[in-house]
Amino acid sequence: MSEEKKEKEKSAEPTEELKETGSANLENSRDSHRIKLLTIVGEIEGHEAVSGNTKATKYEHLLPLLAEVEDSNEIDGLLILLNTLGGDVEAGLSIAEMIASLSKPSVSLVLGGSHSIGGPLAVSADYSFIVPSGTMVIHPVRSNGMFIGVQQSLDNMLRTQDRITRFLADHSSMTQERIETLMLNPTELVKDVGTLLEGKDAVQEGLINEVGGLKDALNKLHEMINERNKKNERKCVMTSKPLNAIIIISIAIIRGSCNGSKVYQK
Repeated sequence: MSEEKKEKEKSAEPTEELKETGSANLENSRDSHRIKLLTIVGEIEGHEAVSGNTKATKYEHLLPLLAEVEDSNEIDGLLILLNTLGGDVEAGLSIAEMIASLSKPSVSLVLGGSHSIGGPLAVSADYSFIVPSGTMVIHPVRSNGMFIGVQQSLDNMLRTQDRITRFLADHSSMTQERIETLMLNPTELVKDVGTLLEGKDAVQEGLINEVGGLKDALNKLHEMINERNKKNERKCVMTSKPLNAIIIISIAIIRGSCNGSKVYQK
């Protein structure tokens, strides 16, 4: 294979990754930070594929990417751009749990909206932003397809709903009781039960950390990466001090032994 062909294939890799998974590597950023950009748009696709005319984010694409973010030494932080109407609950929660469990800094930015299961995805990052015109919709769990009208079915839906509200409460400043109140609000939405929160309202409720845009999200992520690097440097210094002390003591003992042996020989 010619060098020219290799270069073309190498340059095409980021384009293909962006096209297939909506992700990209922001490598030429300030402070030489290497940031992974992840977009979550359209419908969150789960075990069943959505129709061909619907934009979708496939969770089987995101899970390996998130594992790469955690394990790779070439990635310092994660930026998530959100504009989703929700989708599969299990798939959405699995992605949210993966993001929340990352040890590297992560920042989310809600653009158009982050509705339904998009709520847990927005709050799963270490710090969250929403643009002034962005919206968050909190509503009860729905079920599609055949539904058996028995008590067990209702109990199962309530347990699923509790998992969502508990995750939202654990990763935001809202209480689970307040989330459930907004979720069951009958006066806000026209064809549904629930609440629509615009940018500043989502921040006032404590669901999102701050109103801001792309500049604010990137600034915060760079700041968090710098803080993490400083903490790691301090840890290295603290762990090296006892080691240095042991080395000094060992050298002193060896010198003392050598001096003692010289006296003995004389």
